[in-house]
Amino acid sequence: MQFQCDTTSRKPIYRQLIDQVRRGIARGQLQPGDRLPSVRQLSRDLVVNPNTVARAYTELEREGTLLTQQGRGVFVAEPGNDLTKKARRKQLSEKLDLLFVEAVHLGFSAGELLTMVQDRIGQFAFVTEEKDAP
Repeated sequence: MQFQCDTTSRKPIYRQLIDQVRRGIARGQLQPGDRLPSVRQLSRDLVVNPNTVARAYTELEREGTLLTQQGRGVFVAEPGNDLTKKARRKQLSEKLDLLFVEAVHLGFSAGELLTMVQDRIGQFAFVTEEKDAP
């Protein structure tokens, strides 16, 4: 996966990196066990401060997305979720509400939104079976 940063964006570079890693995992471009570039290497490639990359990696590790193995590198962690199904549903519902508010303000109909979701859903690596009870 190729990382990039937009220095003209209002979004901080560390946040851009976090989003790219999460998107890469969601789209199946990054798999559990995949090795990411070292902090030093990625900071050189992107011409950014190593502390910026380290901040992104630390935050991703804190949320359980990445795993650092001393002397070996930074890897995509196995998916694991400590939240109950009910808590995860609540979290996702809150994010969906934000999407719906934005769609309404942009003037989309419910049908148009559904069409857009159906067009894009194939680009993501969803779980195919239920892992825990509701």
